[in-house]
Amino acid sequence: MLGEEFTLDIRPTFIDELDRAVEYIERVFQNYQAADQLVTDVYAAIDRRLSAPLAFEPCYRPPDVAQPYYRIYVRNFTVYYVVIGNVMEVRWFRYSRNQQPLA
Repeated sequence: MLGEEFTLDIRPTFIDELDRAVEYIERVFQNYQAADQLVTDVYAAIDRRLSAPLAFEPCYRPPDVAQPYYRIYVRNFTVYYVVIGNVMEVRWFRYSRNQQPLA
């Protein structure tokens, strides 16, 4: 783990969910600056975690998935990822107060 370099793989589901959150902030609150800042903060948090994605406690392991999920909190949102070999695969983006079971 120490000295390992990890690459990043961002899944389409994550991008779709983040896009929906941004669109909601822009449409409902008409706050384009907050929407842009959310995207900036989310990607900055992912980038910071990329240096040591396994240094945190796993939060969930579905029965049909070999790797456990890890999470990153960004404001009122949660980013979920798994680590496969040397790849940090970012899979889900959820509003923290409305968590749904991961599939």
